[in-house]
Amino acid sequence: MEQNLVLGMDIGGTNSVFGLVDARGSVLSRGAVKTSQYPQVEDYVQAVCAGIRPMVEAAGGMGRIKGFGIGAPNGNFYTGRIELAPNLPWKGIIPLAEMFGRELGVPVALTNDANAAAIGEMTYGAARGMKDFVMITLGTGVGSGIVIGGQLVYGHDGFAGELGHITVQPGGRLCGCGRRGCLETYCSATGVARTAHELLEQTPEESALRRLSPEELTSKDVYDAAVGGDALALRIFEQTGNILGRALADCMAFCSPEAFVFFGGLAKAGELLLGPARKAMEENLFPVYRGKARFLLSAMPDADAAILGASALAWEL
Repeated sequence: MEQNLVLGMDIGGTNSVFGLVDARGSVLSRGAVKTSQYPQVEDYVQAVCAGIRPMVEAAGGMGRIKGFGIGAPNGNFYTGRIELAPNLPWKGIIPLAEMFGRELGVPVALTNDANAAAIGEMTYGAARGMKDFVMITLGTGVGSGIVIGGQLVYGHDGFAGELGHITVQPGGRLCGCGRRGCLETYCSATGVARTAHELLEQTPEESALRRLSPEELTSKDVYDAAVGGDALALRIFEQTGNILGRALADCMAFCSPEAFVFFGGLAKAGELLLGPARKAMEENLFPVYRGKARFLLSAMPDADAAILGASALAWEL
């Protein structure tokens, strides 16, 4: 029987989504479980498999499945383990690929969510045909997947490419990783909201953002205000883009990508964010790199991007 289907799953702190994918990148069926409802990882694996088995049987059975790709926080491609993930209910080191492989009887590959997004973009999306690009995921945090010579960069231990945790402001904002001044604390959706809070406290400037409860203010509120021409909101995006652009200039110096591909909720701000980022990057580049890297938005459909990214791992098994 031809193995022309793969499984893909993205694990988040709240939800896990999984699906069955064909070689054209179409998600044939999908399902989800609440990650946070399973404090015991063994129960979680059983719940996911209970959702997967009916969709596979409807498509012709496990004999058609080439493999199962999983994207997860702190996922290590080399070991197939989730290692010390702070936002998942299972602590320590979890041999998740081995557990699913044993339960389903198919090869399983696991990596972190941003790496999975990069592989998905190279397989199905805006980076098709590219051999050198950097995937930047701008969501609750900042993730990245670095592709050089057509190969994802994992480093010697499986954890290379964490651009979200380079220091952009020594002694700056406290990050969830325990360090201070990480890019993630300024250029994520939560970072934009933190910048809004700071500027609202530091200036008496009139802004539509002042009509919102500080506890409920989000990056989407800042975006909506900026689209409406709010000067403070526009300055927040200018400041955020400037920090992001300087970090990307440093990234250019060590891997010289053809393009940066942006994905995630904050990336939907488009030129409000990427315009200032592009300008700051070009201004801070070593001259030989100027004018060479494109800024692209992900071409994977929002609803299925996480599943597609993870599933792309499985074609290589």
